[in-house]
Amino acid sequence: MVPHPDEPVNPSASAPAKPARQRSEKSRPTIFWVLAGLIVPLGSLLARFRITDGQKLPKHGAYIISPNHYSEIDPVMIGMVVWKLGRLPRFLAKESLFRVPVAGWFLRKSGQVPVARGGSGRGAAPLAEAQKIVDDGKVVVIYPEGSLTRDPDMWPMRGKTGAARMALEHDLPVIPIAHWGTQQVMARYAKKISFFPRKTIAVKVGDPVDLSAFRGRNLDQATLTEATEVIMNAITALLEDLRGEKAPETRWDPAAHNQKETGRFDG
Repeated sequence: MVPHPDEPVNPSASAPAKPARQRSEKSRPTIFWVLAGLIVPLGSLLARFRITDGQKLPKHGAYIISPNHYSEIDPVMIGMVVWKLGRLPRFLAKESLFRVPVAGWFLRKSGQVPVARGGSGRGAAPLAEAQKIVDDGKVVVIYPEGSLTRDPDMWPMRGKTGAARMALEHDLPVIPIAHWGTQQVMARYAKKISFFPRKTIAVKVGDPVDLSAFRGRNLDQATLTEATEVIMNAITALLEDLRGEKAPETRWDPAAHNQKETGRFDG
């Protein structure tokens, strides 16, 4: 029945119900509370973060985070950024780290994914484990370069296809992130951390990478390589903004320079 013009209208009866507010991942007690209590205070002594466009990292839902990689301490710093922006960071991490006492226990309990650097342990298994994470509406951090960049000036090098394959097979967004300044905390392949003075790390979050051109295509090596290049271009563009420089026109390819893709090197 339509109310008489002079009759008061009950707002609660006419207004649509507000959707229930989703709780942040950080609000639920998990092992991450312990990790954050240990790592965040120490990391905050090492560096402050200047984050641009942090609101572009969705607070809910499953997706892949793809950052650039040039320092051994990158995962700690990116993990802190992801935590600060409201998500729980889960990484594809070197299998050897899971054998370290205490640290390995925390890695397993927090849902990190072990990756073998070579041999039969390498392949689809890590991506299958990562898929279990996103099936639960969580996020996973995948470094498309696979290891620290070999580029002499620390620009992103040629990417590997794992992030692109996972995104296309399961229709997941890829959120690119670039950061610059971590090398001042721990230089590439350095064994020591620089504690003083406190460093500033610039971080920029990008829009989801547009992979629509590859949806529905046969995911052969050529398609995955092309999609990976699109992801690497997005990361590189963010890094160019942070550094105020242009990246080389040709992306660094370790094979073209007779370099191994894993392990330390001089350069």
